[in-house]
Parts: sequence; structure tokens; C-alpha cells
Amino acid sequence: MIYETRTVTREILDGLKKNNYTRRIKSHFMAYGTEYDFLRFFIIEENGEETGVISVFNSAMMISTFEEKTLSDAALDELAGVVSMIMPLQIEMESSYGKKLFSLVGDDYNCDKRTEFAFVSKNELPDMNVDELPKLDDVFRILAQSFPSIRDSYELWLTDTSHRVRRGLSQSFLLGDYTTATIQYIIDGVALVGHVATVPEERGKFHARRLLYWIGERLKRDGFEVRLFARPHRVSYYEEIGFRAVGVDHVLERKINDE
Repeated sequence: MIYETRTVTREILDGLKKNNYTRRIKSHFMAYGTEYDFLRFFIIEENGEETGVISVFNSAMMISTFEEKTLSDAALDELAGVVSMIMPLQIEMESSYGKKLFSLVGDDYNCDKRTEFAFVSKNELPDMNVDELPKLDDVFRILAQSFPSIRDSYELWLTDTSHRVRRGLSQSFLLGDYTTATIQYIIDGVALVGHVATVPEERGKFHARRLLYWIGERLKRDGFEVRLFARPHRVSYYEEIGFRAVGVDHVLERKINDE
């Protein structure tokens, strides 16, 4: 059985497996709680036991399971039904379940592989002039040139990003006026880097590499584990910066009908 709930607590979420999907769910909960319509939580229950939690934030679905719990084929069948009703733009969950779910909803979704990377510190923080408290409009100006989904959603991006920054759940960095990166969440000692971009006229000058390495060393110095996700063909790129591949998952992205 899968049912919507507003009784999610931090204690409940702390019982989930310690992975990216749990940290995503926690970041949503810690930012907004359970009182907003754009953030919904669901419990997966089998044989009277809670086995997992789902969050749906705007158009993204995150799914994680409790420690020592697994999802049966019957639960995945029911989950496919929930997906068909909600039709999220993106679905993220443990890789083995993601592939199984794709087999059930593949008519409406594509399945893309991602590699997860962890930063390996050399304990050498470069002397760089990085703005750790940039104006978010300056960050947006750069991101909008690389991410169409952000470019077309300025108010949504600004509201969510500023909300999370104020709560210590996110942070943006700016190198000069040409390269930026954002920590998408800072949860349970892990910082996830995302939305890395450089303005077109400055690309190819290694600005993003330098900024990512600086962020890795800066956050490692403060005691955080630094992670990021990228497509598998980028493995050598991130290894050269100082990251190592630690896992692979599968993300479901809804097919867009242009007709």
C-alpha cells in the first residue's frame, strides 16, 4: 500500500538508508516541512510494515527505503501505478529498483545512467578569489546560459534557492563573473555539488575545474564529504579534478511529447 501522509518527521527519515535519495528527501522536508502542496510525502507499506518513503517536490520524485527493508515486485507494481497518476518529470531511487520500475513505465520514460563521484582531498586549498556569498541574480545570470529549465523558471529557482541558503541547506559559489557552482544540499555531513556552469565566452579555460577542486578542498576542510553526479562519459574529467567514481544509478526522465 502506498498512501500520502503529512505526519513525516525527521526521526522517521533518519531510519531510511543513508544514500543520496534519502538526503534529497530530507533536504525537502527540512526546507519546507509538510504544509505545502508543491511538496508531498508518501509512505510505502507492505504487510503492515513501512518499507519506504516517497517525496514529490514540484515535478521530481525521490524514493528511498528503510534500513534492512526491500521493495517487493508487488510494491513496484503499485509504485508504477502511482507514477502513472502523478507523471513526475524525473524519478530517482536505488539503481536496482530504478531499472525494475523502468520496465513497468518505460512507455512514458527514458532511463539514463549516472555515475556518482566522491572528492578525494589532497589537503591543498588553492589561493583563489571565490565569492562564497554571491548575489543569487549573478549566479542565475550564468546558470541561465547553460540550463534551459532554470532559464525559464527564474522565480521558482530564486525562491527555492534563497529559501534553502537561508536555512543552511544549500550554498552557491562564484568565481569571477563567469563560473558558478551550487551545493544542492548539505545533509548528514554530505554536500552534493550541482549546477556547475561557465558563460560561453569563458569556456575551455579550466574555470569550472579550478572552482570544483577549490570547493572540494574547502568543504573537506570543514568536515564535509563532497559528492556529485555526472554522465558516465565524464568519468575521466572528474577524476582529473580529484573525484573518484563510487557508484552508478539510473534516473527515469519523462518523455516529452512535442506534438
